[in-house]
Amino acid sequence: MDSTILSVERHRQLRQTAIQIRRGVVESVHHAGAGHLGGPMSATELLTALYFEVMNIDPQQPDDPGRDRFILSKGHCSIGLYATLAARGYFPEEELKTFDAVDSRLQGHPDMSVLPGIDMSTGSLGQGLSPGIGMALAARIQRHDYHTWVMLGDGDSQEGQVWEAAFVAQRYGLDNLTAILDLNGLQQFGWATGAGYESDARQPPQDNPAQRWAAFGWHVLEIDGHDFEQILTACRSARAYTEGPTLIIARTVKGKGISYMENDYSWHSKPVTDEDLRVAREELAQQEAAL
Repeated sequence: MDSTILSVERHRQLRQTAIQIRRGVVESVHHAGAGHLGGPMSATELLTALYFEVMNIDPQQPDDPGRDRFILSKGHCSIGLYATLAARGYFPEEELKTFDAVDSRLQGHPDMSVLPGIDMSTGSLGQGLSPGIGMALAARIQRHDYHTWVMLGDGDSQEGQVWEAAFVAQRYGLDNLTAILDLNGLQQFGWATGAGYESDARQPPQDNPAQRWAAFGWHVLEIDGHDFEQILTACRSARAYTEGPTLIIARTVKGKGISYMENDYSWHSKPVTDEDLRVAREELAQQEAAL
């Protein structure tokens, strides 16, 4: 791993930002009384790296035609994206308290018609990669050099539309398109047990995703999705690759950063009690103090 990608201070700053985003997620869901937690927590380092290091964006010009595009295909993890956008300066962090409220710009699923920084409305799983292809094709036709990034999830990538899109992206050789698979290994209800499975087994959502995506002609990279050095190296490699689209398989932990949430599928979507919030804040403060 190229240790020169990040200085020690910049690495500390990114870790600090990730803690800030996780705090925003848990506090917003607590305030709303509902929301998704496990998925946003697993994607936090990925979102932090994209919005604070990788993408060519300007919060003061959210509609700049030359900006990089980002699509959160697993749109139910919207609060993770909102907390990231707020930290990046797209809107005041105080607005996170309106999450999932009537008439709020921060709905349960991202809405591009009301919130700056949202490039595509998502929520129905499997529908994020297709518009990503449209954006990448538009950049080619209009001779723009922006890059399109699409974040997929475990369940999201089980939808058939993803695989139709995967074929089309390779067919057009879209080297300006990168998909990131947040592979946290869990979905809303865990995995089947009983007949044919070992007791308490957790069956993976995809058998060998690297092999499957490579079979569709994609350039595939595998990383630790919580390691900033690996994330940034993979993103640089994706930008540099010129023979087609890239998939970054980011192996992550659902609920990462809060001990009682980690690897517990019940925290896919669950209300946060006052005690849950107290413990989460305490753990995040300890992580912050250790930086």
